[in-house]
Amino acid sequence: MRRLATTALTLAIACGSLQAQQLIGYVNTRDAEVTGSTDGFDGQAVLAGSVSVTAKDHTAPISLGRGGTVRVCQSTELHVTENRAVSVAAPLLFSLDRGAIEIQTAGSPNDAIMTPDLRFTVRSQGPLDLRLRVARNGDTCVDNRGPSAPTLAVSDPFGESMYELAPDQHVLFEHGSLREVVDRETSPCGCPEPKGTSIADALAAPPSAKTGPKPAVPAPAPPPEQQHPFPVAVSEGLAPPEDVPPPPGPHPPVTDALVYIAPASVIQDPDALPPQDQPNSSLSPPPAPAPPPVSQPGPPPKDLVHIVGRFFHKLFVHH
Repeated sequence: MRRLATTALTLAIACGSLQAQQLIGYVNTRDAEVTGSTDGFDGQAVLAGSVSVTAKDHTAPISLGRGGTVRVCQSTELHVTENRAVSVAAPLLFSLDRGAIEIQTAGSPNDAIMTPDLRFTVRSQGPLDLRLRVARNGDTCVDNRGPSAPTLAVSDPFGESMYELAPDQHVLFEHGSLREVVDRETSPCGCPEPKGTSIADALAAPPSAKTGPKPAVPAPAPPPEQQHPFPVAVSEGLAPPEDVPPPPGPHPPVTDALVYIAPASVIQDPDALPPQDQPNSSLSPPPAPAPPPVSQPGPPPKDLVHIVGRFFHKLFVHH
């Protein structure tokens, strides 16, 4: 009885404190960390006024006081503020810096969702099934599910541009810009599957239908000295040519001393030449031998026979 009385007193105090502030909802403290105006009992944090809910390593569901659920994806911080107007379904303001959320509730006019670059405002009532993800580079993926979903007005912080998100439309605002819209986005915008990609990986590089396969990177061209091995400076006579290595293969022997072989008309005695310098008979006929020299008459002999012969010769020739 004492425990029931304590619980009833706690609920009465909580309800009394919430009369000045509209009730937002409840979240289990095992799923998220809560800061702001809250009360807690039996492991549940009572959200009222303006609070921040940071999911732990798994999705943290928030049970809304007006009905419906907001699923805060793992490691995502969501700021929730409720309008001070006293009504059954007071408008809610959700603020998301980075991460992903899923909102399933009866949409009320003037409900709003804010990101660092965009503001989404519900224009009419309807079953709101909204999946929203904001990546680190500002890419904002939005999936307004259901043919009866309320239309969302999307504007930038300066109010210069406007985009109307129709029911059952799935888009991606690249870098959070209303001028770069992929209106046929296919990547999921909400919480990742329990065994799929983590929210950290999804926020680092969200896929997009606009991005296709990257073109092949051409191989780098070889340096100019390999494309043109003979330098232009050498061809123009501006620089001396470099030593060019000999081509591969056998090379003829190099002779240090030059040998001169005289022509055959100068050779007087072929036998006197060394064997390696004799003319080759197979190449040319041997030269004709020189005629014997003509002997000149020597002085007459001085014997008696020759003296008598010359005397008679002169005698008969002159007479």
